[in-house]
Amino acid sequence: MQTALVALLLVLLVGLGALMMGRSRMVTVVAGGAPPAETATAGSIEHVDAPTAARLIEQHSPAILDLRTPAEYAVAHLTGARLVDFNSPDFARELAKLDRDRTYLIHCASGRRSTAALDTFRELGFRHVIHLDGGLKAWQAAGLPVVKEKAEPGR
Repeated sequence: MQTALVALLLVLLVGLGALMMGRSRMVTVVAGGAPPAETATAGSIEHVDAPTAARLIEQHSPAILDLRTPAEYAVAHLTGARLVDFNSPDFARELAKLDRDRTYLIHCASGRRSTAALDTFRELGFRHVIHLDGGLKAWQAAGLPVVKEKAEPGR
């Protein structure tokens, strides 16, 4: 219940911000795991929880973009994830190289950076972005698998 309220508040804030900036793109919140083909429209963004993201990955194979730093990625990441560092000065340029018609599932560690990146995805004309609310922390808290390449610092 609390996650749903946070997601709703986030959608309202993003929608209000988009309206204030003269944007009217569609934002969709999916809690039940509807397939992207049924919910995607031009410029759509879906906010999903970790179990729903896992189902979408399994059923629809979106491209997965990890927006964390290279050091964070090296500790743990989703299988098949491509690193595109949100903090890099080349972030928008790297996104611009991607196919805007493909479906992307994006995440960071907690959802802060990936939420901030949504405007860049919109501005570049990406047609369908799925946002993993809560990021990799929510994914791991749900007991979902990650690829671990090296030990976490301090362990």
